[in-house]
Amino acid sequence: MGKTILVTGAASGLGLEFLRSYSEADQGNVVYGIDRQPLPSPESRINIHFVQVDITSAQSLAALRSNLSERPLDLVIHSAGIRGLVPDVEDRHPDDVAACETLKVMTPETFQRTLNINAVGAFALIQALVPNLRKAHDSKVVVMSSRMGSISQNTSGSAYAYRASKAALNALVKSFSIDIPEVTFILCHPGRVETKLVRCKEEGAISPKESLEVL
Repeated sequence: MGKTILVTGAASGLGLEFLRSYSEADQGNVVYGIDRQPLPSPESRINIHFVQVDITSAQSLAALRSNLSERPLDLVIHSAGIRGLVPDVEDRHPDDVAACETLKVMTPETFQRTLNINAVGAFALIQALVPNLRKAHDSKVVVMSSRMGSISQNTSGSAYAYRASKAALNALVKSFSIDIPEVTFILCHPGRVETKLVRCKEEGAISPKESLEVL
């Protein structure tokens, strides 16, 4: 019997790879893909349901809840997020990620936007989906985080917005796991993956498909 799965960040990168994988694995699966951007045109399998959602918008999340109605959710994979680079610096240095997130260039606006999407948006999304998760047996929430959210492993500094947002994400997922023990919460570090988080391919980055194979 198929499962009901919801994937965020489904229009590109890891999210799109998860969407493809679960829709192809079992035709009985019902796979919800959510993103602010539309899905690439080939991703139109009968068991994929795309919902355009902005996780920072209460109105958008309410529409998602209405769309799901009382449907139990077996699995949520949260892979939506941003890197937290200062936009005008990135415009000038599109091939130098490190230059776009230093102490010298970081701005409160970039910091706030990164927290809003990576942490506050993640909280609001999961909070909205709790009723559906509770309706399923042995439901799971898998969250793509990063080792850059680790305080003890931060030996190089910089990346202020991204590090802080991922540390906050780790903390809130831990609290979810305590407050909702009937749902399994899992934090994953997918590695350095070639996605649209940055404009260039970082050294040592792997493809979303390669990351998914390891996960």
